[in-house]
Amino acid sequence: MPSGDPRRRIGGEETQAMPADGRRRRGDGPGGRGPGGPGGSGPDGPGGRGPRGPRDSDDDDGKPRRTGWKRFIPNWKIVVAGFTILVAGVFGMIAVAYANTPIPKGTQADAIAQGSVIYYRDGKTPIGRVGQSRVNIDDINKIPRHVQDAVIAAENRSFRDDSGISFKGLMRSVWMTVTGEQVQGASTITQQMARNYYDGLSREVSAQRKIKEIFIAIKLNKEMKKEDILLQYLNTVPFGRGANGIEAAARAFFKKHVWELNEAQAAYLAGRIQSPTTFDVLEKEGKFAATQERFAYVIDGMAQLDPAKYGGLPAKYGVQGAKLVDAKKFPKLAKQSDKDTLGGLKGYMIIQVMEELKQGGLSPDQVRSGGYKITSTFDKRLMSAAQKAVKDRMRAGALSKEFHAGLAAVDPRNGRVLAFYGGDDYVTRNLNEAFDAKKQAASAFKPYVLAAWLDSGRSLTSFVPGNKTVPEELPGTKPIGNSHNVGAAIDLVTATAQSVNTAFASMGYELDEKSGTVGELSAVKQVAIDAGLDKGRMEQDVRDHKYAFTIGSALVTPVEQAAGYSIFANAGKHVDYHVVQEVKRGKLVVVPEQATVKNVISPEAAADATVAMEEVLKTGTARGKGIGRPAAGKTGTNNDEKEAWFVGYTPQLVTAVGMYHEQCYTKSGKRVPLKNLACPEKAQPKEVSLGFEGAGPPTDIWRAFMLEAMKDEKVEQFPPRSSTGQPDNIVPSPTPTPTPTPEDEFPLDGMFPPDNTDNCDPMDLSCNGMGDLDPGNGHGNGNGHGNGRGNGDPWGDNGFGQSPAMAPAPSPSGGRRTTTGTGK
Repeated sequence: MPSGDPRRRIGGEETQAMPADGRRRRGDGPGGRGPGGPGGSGPDGPGGRGPRGPRDSDDDDGKPRRTGWKRFIPNWKIVVAGFTILVAGVFGMIAVAYANTPIPKGTQADAIAQGSVIYYRDGKTPIGRVGQSRVNIDDINKIPRHVQDAVIAAENRSFRDDSGISFKGLMRSVWMTVTGEQVQGASTITQQMARNYYDGLSREVSAQRKIKEIFIAIKLNKEMKKEDILLQYLNTVPFGRGANGIEAAARAFFKKHVWELNEAQAAYLAGRIQSPTTFDVLEKEGKFAATQERFAYVIDGMAQLDPAKYGGLPAKYGVQGAKLVDAKKFPKLAKQSDKDTLGGLKGYMIIQVMEELKQGGLSPDQVRSGGYKITSTFDKRLMSAAQKAVKDRMRAGALSKEFHAGLAAVDPRNGRVLAFYGGDDYVTRNLNEAFDAKKQAASAFKPYVLAAWLDSGRSLTSFVPGNKTVPEELPGTKPIGNSHNVGAAIDLVTATAQSVNTAFASMGYELDEKSGTVGELSAVKQVAIDAGLDKGRMEQDVRDHKYAFTIGSALVTPVEQAAGYSIFANAGKHVDYHVVQEVKRGKLVVVPEQATVKNVISPEAAADATVAMEEVLKTGTARGKGIGRPAAGKTGTNNDEKEAWFVGYTPQLVTAVGMYHEQCYTKSGKRVPLKNLACPEKAQPKEVSLGFEGAGPPTDIWRAFMLEAMKDEKVEQFPPRSSTGQPDNIVPSPTPTPTPTPEDEFPLDGMFPPDNTDNCDPMDLSCNGMGDLDPGNGHGNGNGHGNGRGNGDPWGDNGFGQSPAMAPAPSPSGGRRTTTGTGK
């Protein structure tokens, strides 16, 4: 149709033709065209619009077109549709997430963690528990209803009726998460049980974890009975004092079983669930306001929960308006002390067991939670006998707390430490004198030289130097001598019985010279190391002191010496000392006994060495102090009598006793008294003279202990003298017989150089290697004895414990002496 045709007829009606631009044109009239008319020219030009009216619109419905900011507001229909889609999507995602969140199958380690028990060697008598005991109640009916209701009143009053979650608490938690605040708990008992028990639910503070917990709680509520949920919760929830589960808590706080708890005790425990660790800290400080507030809250809640049954509890227990107004009605708690765990002798035993297990790969945390039965090597009767022997002799000699003694008794056939004395109370002083005190062995080291000599094929009939060493100048060593005349030549039995320094130093040199290892003391050093003495200390001492090594300049502990002498008591064989017989979980042996036998010297060498050491108790330095049965041993005394030893044995038992004396001095040289068995702050321990030799109190303690230890044991004989080997006379056989002396003497003070003078006081001439002007100046580097103290589980995180969940290692003394002479 030509474009000029203005109108068409459709269905008998006239209509305006569609212009070329595709727009329909409105007729004239209000809101219509301007004066130009169809095809005419208005103000907008040919065919254009006239001025728009306020209600002009391009919409067919005739509604006005929105202008300005209103045009950005979506139509309400779009808003409704979008919201509907959003809600449907959210609920869809929730449904999918819920369906894909299974109830975990595994349990958390903490939920089933069980403390381990350490036993004496009989496997029946417990020494102590490491970690907390857990006693699971198998029937909810064994837990009184008022105990159940106390927990419900404290934690989730709608528990018996809710769906496993609290919508009110949930909304509060969501709001705090949205506003950026920490996620608040408001968890139901079902949620808490899921969090505490099932593996895969962490305790992190996050909305994701909370949502997962909610889904699991809802599912648990559908699949488990309320009674079962509550029982599982009560068996796993922590209450403080390390007690997990209601039965453990009843024992820890009231020394009762759960079925013996009254309403007040139940309310107290229920109140503790909110923050057990915080309440522990406060109550240890004597602050009970927080737990009293919770107690009152629970009592009041029980009354609201069941007025008919508990309505009288507030008045009965001094509670008004959920406040405790009569503190006398607050339940009395059982006392808690570290002594319950580590006090007295048992602390030393437990820590030593934990340390050995740690070295073997079983960490303190594993021990605390593994539920192991650990059988130690310790004999209960002998542990008490060791303490009594030491304490009785200390009292008899009126020895003060400055005097220290360590005792260790080892079965030479298997390396088991049957008894030791390391101190009276681990909580007061955690240094174990038997295992940690490293002191110069003095003449108690000489049997290792004798062993190397005999094991090399030389005989006991060899003659060795008496009055001077051969050669007189030993490489790298200051002159070694004796304080009394023993003759030019003596046999090895006499040399051992009288502990002659020159003889053993010369023997060490002879062994080196014949093997081409002068200055290395290879044979003696190897015997000592194979007998269990610390390799690093032995090698270092040879480097530092050369042939003084043969007369005991090296550092040893009582337990090392007891195990070391096993080569003489056990036909030349050695088993490393150990304190654990077995570790079991149920019927499964997790850690077997570590008792590898090593041949160190020949049986013949061991037998002949024993012959020589028997004379020590018969005619030598410790004569007259035998025990009425075959026994052998060796005394030892350090310079100025700062350290004294006796190590002796029967075929069944080796016992070593070491003693030393420490006093506390300030930097200015002022002596100060001990404080809690340790030097006070800014004071250092310093070894001073004991005032006696190895044949004195150390031998007396050894004898008293051995008489008790061997009283029920059959008498066993040592192997007879073998008389094998060839004589190797370093000096010609003597003509006169030397006169025995009551005790051998150390070389003169200052004979041996100090190991390290870096920390010497400029005025300490002895420390600087210039002589011993002060007989009490023998304190060496690293001497830390007397400072160890402890008040708990040494592993809590590590730590063994206690935590360890383990305690820090003590700083034993053992700095080498500035005058490292030895003797007796």
